Amino acid sequence: MKILVIGGTGLIGSKLVAILRQRGHDAIAASPATGVNTLTGEGLADALQGVQVVVDVANSPSFEDKAVLEFFATSGRNLLAAETEAGVGHHVALSVVGTHLLAESGYFRGKIAQEKLIKASGIPYTIVHSTQFFEFLGGIVQSGAQGDQIRLPTAYVQPIASDDVAKAMADAALAAPVNGTIEIAGPEKVRMAALVERYLTKTGDSRSVVADQQARYFGALLQDNTLVPARTPHLGAIDFETWFRQSGVRR
Repeated sequence: MKILVIGGTGLIGSKLVAILRQRGHDAIAASPATGVNTLTGEGLADALQGVQVVVDVANSPSFEDKAVLEFFATSGRNLLAAETEAGVGHHVALSVVGTHLLAESGYFRGKIAQEKLIKASGIPYTIVHSTQFFEFLGGIVQSGAQGDQIRLPTAYVQPIASDDVAKAMADAALAAPVNGTIEIAGPEKVRMAALVERYLTKTGDSRSVVADQQARYFGALLQDNTLVPARTPHLGAIDFETWFRQSGVRR
């Protein structure tokens, strides 16, 4: 099967391309680095020739509210129009658990816009909602940094390793379209502040973590279960301790 991976040179995309090739499929990495730009439309028509499945794991290069909305809306329109023209039979997209509860955040407004375009496109689709990646813990720390403190929400998270995300995306790409959403998550549900405290200890970071129910997560106020799956998710196998040992993150 010929599969085009949008964002195929990034963290998830590069792992996904490797998995699909190991499973015997013709997986093509598409990104601006390979001459395919969904924001401008450059290279899309050529890249989609003979493609049966498109998997979109691309992310916005900017988290600024206006830029991220423009990225997901414009890229989504360009990609889906090109897929319709090429006769693609299955569109698979990576999104985030809790997206539709987080419209206060500019980033998640962008993801909401992306999902609406997919559902309205007429192309058979599967949207994969993932919990936060372990690899994003550094970004979460930075988002809550206030001097010597890291102020974070008390809400639960159920983080997942990027290796498990890539495997789940490969499974979705090779299955029939569900014309709906599936959820994936890591094996452990834990409060965000407690997880970050473990991460700081592992990395030798002496800053203290303050758990604050009113602290915002990229502009959004979280409820206890906003970022954890609402239904029974597909669970990854890699827990925090295993991920950290394998990650190469050092003190």
